[in-house]
Amino acid sequence: MTVAGVRIALVAGEASGDLLASQLIQALRAKLPDAVFFGVGGPRMLGQGFDAWFPLETLAVRGYAEVIGRFREIAAIRRGLKRRLLADPPDVFIGVDAPDFNLGLEKSLKKRGIPTVHYVSPSIWAWRGGRIHKIGAAVSRVLALFPFEPALYERQGIPVSYVGHPLADMLPLADGRDAARTLLGLSPHEPVFALLPGSRQGELTYMADTFIETARRIHREIPDAVFLTPLATRETRTLFETALHRCTAQQLPIRLLFGHAHQAMMVADIVLVASGTATLEAALLKRPMVMVYKMSPYSYWLMKRIGGYLPYYSLPNILAGRFVVPEFIQEDATPENIAQAMLNLYDDKVVCARIKALFRDMHLELRQNAAEKAAAAILGQLPSALAKRVATAA
Repeated sequence: MTVAGVRIALVAGEASGDLLASQLIQALRAKLPDAVFFGVGGPRMLGQGFDAWFPLETLAVRGYAEVIGRFREIAAIRRGLKRRLLADPPDVFIGVDAPDFNLGLEKSLKKRGIPTVHYVSPSIWAWRGGRIHKIGAAVSRVLALFPFEPALYERQGIPVSYVGHPLADMLPLADGRDAARTLLGLSPHEPVFALLPGSRQGELTYMADTFIETARRIHREIPDAVFLTPLATRETRTLFETALHRCTAQQLPIRLLFGHAHQAMMVADIVLVASGTATLEAALLKRPMVMVYKMSPYSYWLMKRIGGYLPYYSLPNILAGRFVVPEFIQEDATPENIAQAMLNLYDDKVVCARIKALFRDMHLELRQNAAEKAAAAILGQLPSALAKRVATAA
């Protein structure tokens, strides 16, 4: 017996959300074979039979100042979604990350009796701590990826489920450095540094020069060093190539890769990474790293004023509860500071071994079969009559 007519709306706002949502759709289909999924999504979601009313690229903007330039377009999309979803309500709405877009939409839907689930806790622990009250008004349940998050919500009486992180399910526990080096034509002993300046054009605008100048300083100290720079799109590759010319750094041994970020990190001795999910990916791949982030001065000023609960920016430090990863933000993110931190790590094999052991422990804690746990929590939010049909069908 199957359950027919289940309608599930999802909104994902960037590539990481597209991945999470696609895995979630697959897990939900195992329980609800005839379910219909629609909303805002990307190519991975489309591959699971998702009906995209808008492509996720329309929402992929980061930073307060950057959002302002596209505010009217994004606001019009949200108004259109709201009208359409209220006119023909789904059985449940799932906002996949993208809190600035999704929370307001979720609040309107929840007021009309539509169950709302937010998959990926907004980063109230890093900044914008006061947003937890807005989350409580908007969601029926939060699906948290990290074990420290549920306590923050439970103190406010907000329903929450810890589901673990899907990347921990996907990435191998074993250190695959040597095998990956063979695939990329690298010897086991040559010094390799991975440079990940971000996946968005705005991130490249603010950080490409800094990453290149950092590589120049490392190359002076380690002449046989190799630098791998994976870039997600043609646009970001063009921005990085332009920066290489601007910095007259075409002779540096920097190999540009189209994608292959995991492979670049896996083979590296040390990773230089922009803040965000990539810091977690590097940790799950057991790579020592240095974290850097720059944004527009106005965005940074706003972020500092809003504040948060924790003194860390990178996910590995937040999970460890201490500074395991050196962090350089805004004016502190100078090539001199970054290069010295990377060289210190490269030279200290004992510290690197301890970091890798810690990252393995993190990996085990986050490996929870996230998609299955998230699907189970979402089924619990379906209206009671529909939930009975699901239970009968199961």
